[in-house]
Amino acid sequence: MAASIEARIEALERCLVDTSTGGEAGLRGRMVHYAVPGAALALIVDREVVLERGYGVQEAGRSDPVTATTRFQACSISKPVAVLGMLRLVERGVLDLDVDVNDLLGSWQVPPNASWQPRITLRQIASHSAGLTVSGFPGYRSDARLPTLTQILTGSAPANTPGVRVDTFPGVQFRYAGGGTMVLQQVLEDVTERPFRELMHDLVLGPLGMTRSDYAQPLPRELHTAAATAHYSDGTPVRGGWRVYPELAAAGLWTTPGDLARYAIAVQRACRGMTDAILGAELTERMLTPQIRSIHRLGGLDSIGLGLFLGGQPEPTYFGHSGDNQGFKCHLLAHRDAGNGAVVMTNGDGGHALVHEILNALGREMEWPDYEAAEPPENTQMGVALDPFTGVYELRSDARVSVSRDGDYLCVHVPGQRAARFVRLSETEFASVALDTTLTFSRAADERVTELILHQNGDELSCRRIDGAAVGR
Repeated sequence: MAASIEARIEALERCLVDTSTGGEAGLRGRMVHYAVPGAALALIVDREVVLERGYGVQEAGRSDPVTATTRFQACSISKPVAVLGMLRLVERGVLDLDVDVNDLLGSWQVPPNASWQPRITLRQIASHSAGLTVSGFPGYRSDARLPTLTQILTGSAPANTPGVRVDTFPGVQFRYAGGGTMVLQQVLEDVTERPFRELMHDLVLGPLGMTRSDYAQPLPRELHTAAATAHYSDGTPVRGGWRVYPELAAAGLWTTPGDLARYAIAVQRACRGMTDAILGAELTERMLTPQIRSIHRLGGLDSIGLGLFLGGQPEPTYFGHSGDNQGFKCHLLAHRDAGNGAVVMTNGDGGHALVHEILNALGREMEWPDYEAAEPPENTQMGVALDPFTGVYELRSDARVSVSRDGDYLCVHVPGQRAARFVRLSETEFASVALDTTLTFSRAADERVTELILHQNGDELSCRRIDGAAVGR
């Protein structure tokens, strides 16, 4: 079987090309096309890792190759791994999925909104339905001062994102919230009185044999030579090698495709109720049961369970999660019953489309059951697609607000004041790092940005776009 799989993968590597975009054929040609210096994949067949392979180089302009042991940032795939650790504590009776997390938290509490105190649960947090803010995190330069977990949750310096809070009714709808995963991390640390990194090694990474995985931020210097460098969309390296993500549960896992494949296999084995499964059948079923509908994701994933996105008709058969940090893009996808799947990791901001092509080609070549090939996913990296919001807006007849971009932030210029930076909360919402002010942008029917609404002091100030024709997405 192994020889047959090797031959099929080699054939895939030679012919992989998206004919709709053209360009050089072959996997390495597609890497050049997307300015992705390095990629790695792991293939799962019959609940076993049958192939681990690396391509390209760890850093553009250097010769160190990407191998099966090269470590990448798992980005948001850190979240479902953390949720598995949380579920193991639920199974032991240490935690309860449905109690108010404020009853579990000691060092920080979910804050009230004036006189209204929201009640949120671990089930809601794990399904991104708790109504919590802060969708993602932009990371920190390698030489920057890093915030503590409490500073991340409160939005206090040196944190570069707003504080985490509830601003919609919990349990009502899906809204992706990395901030919620940080609340989960605080719960785990408070209840167990142990550091998250150490706890996750004992609960998940160690038991699953994920020996090249670690929630280590910053990455220990002795591992730098084994790590892929992050790259911008033009293929140039990120300063310092990569961004640092102290938001461990949400984005802080360093790992390999093979180790993430071992995580996926553990979920598959738990589905079958195997005696050595890392989680019992009851909680595994809850994990893979849709809690709420979400947006469409690669591989037909269109709902979310606990920590994992799900897809398939009439019942979910696939599970997975994507990852998106500065300069790293990755995806995990596996079939719960057939026992197959794959993990693809890249070290370039152009990696989303490449991951899409590789997984669709794998789905065809390996004849995955009912695999739904997808269009290339929209790049959701914080800071990407900010340009449509930049422009000039009329606050009053005698005052204009201008919006510009500064890397991963929007900068808002009000007459007579220094510019204030805003970070993205959702597709059209932004919050100030320094002010109690949020922004909402309105779109026309054709998706053009037409209006900026300033929210502060309980008022909404509407600002009409006036810099010529409204800009599209």
